[in-house]
Amino acid sequence: MNQYKNEFIHWDVDNEMLHWDFYEQKLGPNASLEFFRIAQELDPLATLFMNDYNVLETCDDVNSTVDAYVLRLQELEQGGVVMDGIGLEGHFTIPNPPLVRGILDKLATLDLPIWLTELDISKNLDQETQAKYLEVVLREVYSHPSVNGIMLWTALHPYGCYQMCLTDNNFNNLPAGDVVDSLLKEWQTAAVEGETDDHGAFTFNGFLGEYMVT
Repeated sequence: MNQYKNEFIHWDVDNEMLHWDFYEQKLGPNASLEFFRIAQELDPLATLFMNDYNVLETCDDVNSTVDAYVLRLQELEQGGVVMDGIGLEGHFTIPNPPLVRGILDKLATLDLPIWLTELDISKNLDQETQAKYLEVVLREVYSHPSVNGIMLWTALHPYGCYQMCLTDNNFNNLPAGDVVDSLLKEWQTAAVEGETDDHGAFTFNGFLGEYMVT
């Protein structure tokens, strides 16, 4: 952390803490808490995240219910750690939009920025279906006011995809890549021209962001 201090704005300090306790077994019951304390001390400007899977994807994993996530978060805060963000992996097969929305709504009550950190759709589906479900998830999470960012889990290597890729090995778009390009184009506000009314006001619909006004 000294090496990259002030360079990384986010830290996933101890990954998948709801499912694994390797460090607790080796170093004691407060190992993860100490990791977060050290991270906070060494790089106080960085946003510290918990990060885990099956919080958003399903309600069948007892280890990663919303309540389990919140409890673990509270334990860290009670231990003196200032938690700044909620990390949700998002490894979907068939997404359930109402479930996703309900979980985001509940986590939003913590008043912390939510990031999807590893979004993909299972390779057990064909590429067209992957793309369809990817669009479903992207639209659902992008529209939620507490979601501050989305990172796709789409690493490409010479032997193919881990789960989902946006391009083939020649960097030609796959269906999932077409979805991302289309949404990036859709989720931008184009140039808008108009005249103010009698009160000097001009109203337009635009996406959240920075604007240059002339």
